[in-house]
Amino acid sequence: NAKAQKALGVCFEFGLGVEKDFVKAVEWFTKAAKQNDATAQYNLGCCYLEGNGVEKDYIKAVEWFARAAEQGNADAQYNLGICFISGNGVKKNMVKSVELFTKAAEQGVAKAQYNLGVCFFDGLGVKKDYVKAVEWFAKAAEQNDAHSQNYLGYCFDNGLGVKKDYVKAVEWYTKAVKQNDARGQNNLGCCFENGLGVEKDFVKAVELFAKAAKQDYATAQYNLGRCFFEGLGVGKDYVKAVEWFTKAAKQNDAGGQNNLGYCFNNGLGVKKDCLKAVDWFTKAAVQDNASAQYNLGCCYENGSGVKQDLEEAVKWFHKSAANKEKNKLADAKLNDVFDKIKRDKNGSALARLCASMGFEL
Repeated sequence: NAKAQKALGVCFEFGLGVEKDFVKAVEWFTKAAKQNDATAQYNLGCCYLEGNGVEKDYIKAVEWFARAAEQGNADAQYNLGICFISGNGVKKNMVKSVELFTKAAEQGVAKAQYNLGVCFFDGLGVKKDYVKAVEWFAKAAEQNDAHSQNYLGYCFDNGLGVKKDYVKAVEWYTKAVKQNDARGQNNLGCCFENGLGVEKDFVKAVELFAKAAKQDYATAQYNLGRCFFEGLGVGKDYVKAVEWFTKAAKQNDAGGQNNLGYCFNNGLGVKKDCLKAVDWFTKAAVQDNASAQYNLGCCYENGSGVKQDLEEAVKWFHKSAANKEKNKLADAKLNDVFDKIKRDKNGSALARLCASMGFEL
């Protein structure tokens, strides 16, 4: 009897009325799965995926998830979709993932609805569509999925797929925060910092940034560092600012890297070290951070922490000026550097570089 075999497998898996034994759970799930019981096939796939009671084997996990998915098992459809994203046991295929997430999402699986929303939000395996992303985030959010609540808040916050509404953004961020969602904490913190949808409150912002930062969320670590650096909602403390900028920077957060570079460059909260400043500015600059590109240009212009190189300075000032963040200081710096090289414009490599960028010296 397949149902009895499956039930016995569950008993051994969770130690219900019997000592927990994953090996025996696998044995009974296998018997039921071979009789085409979809739930047993899904459970067996999970055992192979996680290495419970059997050696981890992604290929076999995919095989059993596929059998269960074909019978309409929503959890198997979701897990199989994840396998197509990760490439575990099968070649990566985002289009296939979207197909499977859709099947599971239509059966009400919240995590599938969330992932499908992300696919539409980022254009993964499907054409980017914020309206559809909002639709799926909303379905999952109503089922209390914290990640979806945060995403839905973000959509209202930025007017993506829905009319901008800061009050609703705060409402959804708050729901996510109640479930200790780090991104929700950070985003709600930004609302309190800027007075969006809620009365401005720097102290509350710091509290939320701190909660998210302690969960190792890099953006929140950067924001908390900013608060200590600027004295927003907390006493100004460059040492603590450096501490949090460092945590964010080590997770490759460009803002944290740039600000950490600034601290090293100016000896704020840490011993002045222009070499380290250049290193951190460079890491952030290659991630297209406009401020870091400007700061790195200044280092090359002045020979601070690196050999003076006006050609490199021009390159970084130009990148910063052309950046979507539109750093106005970079435009002014370009003019300053151009003044320095006008004397050597006849045939110099630097003059040719500037000319190639469309500047007349």
